Amino acid sequence: MQSKILILRFPKTKAQKPTVCHLAKNFDLTFTILNAAILPRKEGIMVLELTGPRKNFRDGIEYLKNQGIHVQNAAQEVKRDKNKCTHCGACTAVCPTGALSIQRPEMRVLFDQTKCSVCELCVPACPTRAMVVRPANNGFFE
Repeated sequence: MQSKILILRFPKTKAQKPTVCHLAKNFDLTFTILNAAILPRKEGIMVLELTGPRKNFRDGIEYLKNQGIHVQNAAQEVKRDKNKCTHCGACTAVCPTGALSIQRPEMRVLFDQTKCSVCELCVPACPTRAMVVRPANNGFFE
């Protein structure tokens, strides 16, 4: 499962259409609208949390882009400070997605950020505070 907070910017030709409802119907995704507005020139903006299986999530994002909707990631991301990490493995015990794992036989902690769901369980589990939450750098889905 994947969950992200997204900012959608709708062109005026799409602002009055039920495009987001198709995410649930056609892609089996759930969404929670956090904020929405139609701007003076009739362009729409919506902030929503979108959740669903990874493949459906990617297909849903592609559908939105094909509709002319600009999709921006508004969420945060988890980062690892490699200078602070002692490779103790405490974070791997709480990671539900497998984004954090142990490389054997070296016993080094690996972090695959593409698997990270930003659940933040690793942050308090890390004794050296090497895991931190920051605003996402990759603002736009391209």
